[in-house]
Amino acid sequence: MTPVLTAHSLSFAYERRRIVDLWSHEFGPGLCWLRGPNGSGKSTRLKLLAGALQPQWGSARVAGMDLKTQGLDYRREVAFVGAEPPPFEHLSPVERFGFLGRLYPRSDASLFERHVDGFGLRPFLNQPLRALSTGTQHKAALAAALALGTRVLLLDEPLIALDAAAQAHLQSVLAQAAAETGRLTLVVSHEALGVEPSAVVELA
Repeated sequence: MTPVLTAHSLSFAYERRRIVDLWSHEFGPGLCWLRGPNGSGKSTRLKLLAGALQPQWGSARVAGMDLKTQGLDYRREVAFVGAEPPPFEHLSPVERFGFLGRLYPRSDASLFERHVDGFGLRPFLNQPLRALSTGTQHKAALAAALALGTRVLLLDEPLIALDAAAQAHLQSVLAQAAAETGRLTLVVSHEALGVEPSAVVELA
């Protein structure tokens, strides 16, 4: 099967500590759970694949586009939700999606509306993100990322700070992602996903 995302010799160090060392992997479509002990560099790997951190060596490719040499085109195919508050906290959830939608050519406003309802965001749509709780910010970031239409979706601890209804909605989305044949959802989570992933990658 043709890989959706390829990491090639990615390396990154904080000060003198090598967190990711010449890491290579090919990810096929579907839902992949990236697991490993604390300190194994799971979140760092997602940030490298997202282009949120600059690799000190190596690169990544999506649909033939290289992170280092075709950075803008690469990033248009990759959506990322980290464990930190989402950027552009001065915008409301609807304003932020409107901004992102102009950057991602396959963004879908109707899909965003579906996730707004699934995550119970309707009462908060027009409030600045910085005025919202951590959990509501996280749900707003998920709703936007899930509607950007990218080939790759990277989720770092997506189940944290979710109430039961929002967690059930996300798990239904992940179950659909597991059946995808042309897109990859790569998840880092200390919690069980609640659905069967297509693949599991274990880090030492």
